[in-house]
Amino acid sequence: MSGRLEGKVAIITGASTGLGPVMAAMFVREGARVLLSARREDLVREAAIAAGGGAIAMRADVTNEKDVEAMVARAVEEFGHVDVMCNNAAAPGKDLWVWEQTLENWYDTIGVDVTAAMLCTREVLKQSMLERRTGVILNFSSTAGYSGMVRKSHYVTAKASLRAFTKVVALEVGQYGIRCNCIVPGSIDTELWQNWVARMAKEHGVDFDTERARLLQGVALRDISSTEDVANLALFLASDEARTITGQSVPVDAGGYMQG
Repeated sequence: MSGRLEGKVAIITGASTGLGPVMAAMFVREGARVLLSARREDLVREAAIAAGGGAIAMRADVTNEKDVEAMVARAVEEFGHVDVMCNNAAAPGKDLWVWEQTLENWYDTIGVDVTAAMLCTREVLKQSMLERRTGVILNFSSTAGYSGMVRKSHYVTAKASLRAFTKVVALEVGQYGIRCNCIVPGSIDTELWQNWVARMAKEHGVDFDTERARLLQGVALRDISSTEDVANLALFLASDEARTITGQSVPVDAGGYMQG
């Protein structure tokens, strides 16, 4: 029985820790060949080995045009084409009130979270998807971009921008048979999130479990998504099962934010 991504080629950015390696392993299991990229070369190589024989690793800074061009060119050279572009690289930036905000923090976050997605999208379109008239682009936002979050003006602005960017790309590339969607996770149960909860708990003078429960109080399922939960949505949207879904922002957040 063939996998849901049999014969497909994917690039996953931000693939050194968290969601990226989990997506890569899942895509490989479903028949895809995958190029994993990240700035931390040792970690992304480990992730590629863990993902299995269909994966290769490459160091790339996705805010750098030359690195992005080379990353896509490597995927095309190794595998012949690119079917799926997962713009997963993200930077949370430093928590600052607006009146404390620095241009460095602002631009660095926008650069990784938004500009990099544009560069990667541009290059897979130019180097493979437009010519073949097929492909899927997945952007990764956050429900923080819907509801806002204090001391995260840089991050919220970046993540909200990705939803608008997704719509424009979908409108432009639809005529070529290419789809673009945006996955919108809420909190994901990663080390990064756990560290943040611990920091908030310390600020509020409570223990970790109390702070976690407070943060999930408004979430319908009183739960948090795992990396596998988010990767499963990415797998569906990357597959031909989602062939008429484009331009959409799809939350995966246990019911914390409800559209409609």
